[in-house]
Amino acid sequence: MLSSIPSFARLVAELAKFPGVGRKTAARLAFFILRQPNSEAEALAGAIRELKARVGFCSQCFHITEDDPCAICTDPEREARLLCVVEQPQDLLAIERSRSFRGRYHVLQGALSPLDGIGPDRLKVRELLERLRSEAVEEVLLATNFDVDGEATALYLARLIAPLGIRVSRLAHGIPLGSDLEYVDAATVLHAVEGRRQFTQ
Repeated sequence: MLSSIPSFARLVAELAKFPGVGRKTAARLAFFILRQPNSEAEALAGAIRELKARVGFCSQCFHITEDDPCAICTDPEREARLLCVVEQPQDLLAIERSRSFRGRYHVLQGALSPLDGIGPDRLKVRELLERLRSEAVEEVLLATNFDVDGEATALYLARLIAPLGIRVSRLAHGIPLGSDLEYVDAATVLHAVEGRRQFTQ
């Protein structure tokens, strides 16, 4: 049916590439866009173009930013001796919403997942170790997700960091097992950060 309307079918196909968006949802979004005034569609297209043109990753922590280094890395009020390691920028934002952590961050850009072919070389692990060797970091808080991949990543990092003589802690398990930080409420993240413990191998 949609093959007779190629431009609509193309938009549905592109929207269906988004995480969590199936073809039915993509079609609903396409119909919504179609019903909007041209100015709204242009605004959406412009926002996407601007995002791709202006937003990149911080060369120090790998969080998203328009300025390099990012505002967190250049904030003199941040505690440089504390470094929180997260999987994705969304996880960093979840911790920031809780207002529970005033150190700096390192975004791995993923988690170890051998079944998906994601090893340490696909993550920002080498860059993390370089930071730990060159900066005066006293504690690394491993804030990877509480799923199989996140736990494996935390254990792997703890083993790499231990010989450097830096304290390694892990978020307290106030966050439900199998959940992503992006979807956890700020109060729960606050308790998890405040209740962090020494990470044992």
